[in-house]
Amino acid sequence: MTDSTSTSTDAVLDRARFGADGLLPAVVQEESSKDVLMLGYMDREALRRTLTAGRVTFWSRSRQEYWRKGDTSGHAQYVRAAAFDCDADTLLVTVQQVGAACHTGAHRCFDVDPLDPTTATAPDTTGATR
Repeated sequence: MTDSTSTSTDAVLDRARFGADGLLPAVVQEESSKDVLMLGYMDREALRRTLTAGRVTFWSRSRQEYWRKGDTSGHAQYVRAAAFDCDADTLLVTVQQVGAACHTGAHRCFDVDPLDPTTATAPDTTGATR
């Protein structure tokens, strides 16, 4: 890593707004389908690893250790893009997903427990009459 890359990575890390627990929520989206695959958490080091190594790394809240997606399952996430939300307190990581994203074997973690909420339609704000 060059000094300029290190400096720019440090600047990005300094912009991140980690929660009181030191963690930043990271939404993972598949590049090809635009599916939201999962949500994980990163501390400063996990974010640094993700931004500099090209593979998504999380902080496991349950195991209290770093885990790089795919190291044991083979279902890896290769970083294609990353962006903070407007407050820099949530990260969106766009990935090339290899295999399932969910530890259950589902393609997306959100395929596992679908709900049946009441839905609504936004009002027509174009001014058109019906």
